[in-house]
Amino acid sequence: MLRGMHSLVPAQPSDLDNLVAIRIEAMRESLERVGRFDPVRARERFLSGFEAHNTHYIEVSGERVGFVVVKRHHNELLLDHLYVRPSAQGSGIGSAVLTHIFKEADAAALPIKVGALKESASNRFYTRHGFQFIGSSEYDNYYVRQSVPPVGPAC
Repeated sequence: MLRGMHSLVPAQPSDLDNLVAIRIEAMRESLERVGRFDPVRARERFLSGFEAHNTHYIEVSGERVGFVVVKRHHNELLLDHLYVRPSAQGSGIGSAVLTHIFKEADAAALPIKVGALKESASNRFYTRHGFQFIGSSEYDNYYVRQSVPPVGPAC
């Protein structure tokens, strides 16, 4: 189990091609299942919202196994992307990264919003981690996880 043995490493603007490759590798099966796999479109969609300062590689033992993009807005955190290479999925890495994001959100008393491709296993992943379904569009489901206030000493 790799839980807790990951590190988050800031991405650079020059990392765009590598990030797109990880995104495509992680999403290919789900996109093919719904007939929407198009590597050119996947690159364009990612490029349209890419901000290196919000992007971190997920590294395990020096190997880049995925990446996460969290955008902080005034009243929420947007978990814009969380991709783990298929070879590293199921090892607890995604859960460990979510735990890190939960701590950040809870410390700031902010909810976390996320979208997931319909028919993707990520829907089960997010609901298993406490996200609540709030709506959908043609291709995506949307979820929110409310912040959890810190537990202080009893008065």
